[in-house]
Amino acid sequence: MKNIITAVIAIVCIVAGGVGGHFLRSMSSGPKAHAEKPADDGHGAKEDGHGEKKDDHAKKPEKKDSHGGGGHGKESSASSEVVYYKFSREFIVPIIRESRVQSLVILNLNLEADASISQKLFEMEPKLRDNIMTTLITLSNDGTTFEAMTNVENYESIRSLVLKNLQSVMSTGINNVLIVDLAKQDV
Repeated sequence: MKNIITAVIAIVCIVAGGVGGHFLRSMSSGPKAHAEKPADDGHGAKEDGHGEKKDDHAKKPEKKDSHGGGGHGKESSASSEVVYYKFSREFIVPIIRESRVQSLVILNLNLEADASISQKLFEMEPKLRDNIMTTLITLSNDGTTFEAMTNVENYESIRSLVLKNLQSVMSTGINNVLIVDLAKQDV
């Protein structure tokens, strides 16, 4: 009986966290109208109605530093544009210790990708979310990555592992994983 109550409480907390996060995100972004003309955010990025942002300032791909980013041996054309793909909702990762949910980590991720694959990202969102959640669950079970979230090395580990695993699903086009928001709630 005690295990059932614990499981029910964990599920209620996960659902409440997801609903609360979605509510807060929708309240902060305000009402969105689906207009034919992309909305300009004042920084040169335009949203196209699918949550993707197209950056007008990115005429050439940036040179990547020595952290392993970049085209992975393939050069992109100088005229390629960059889009920022925004997932429809956050990623909620339970941190389980001693067979119970100890805390929840909520991540809001965006993908920096070539404009040529923006429609493919939209079509493959369920598969991409599954890949990312599998990676995040693996990281939550290592016992260290989500314990010290303000440690830059852990932050970069999350980003690089998610990017590496996404590139196994889509070998070209995804350039970077951006961690927009990161929060942890103890249960």
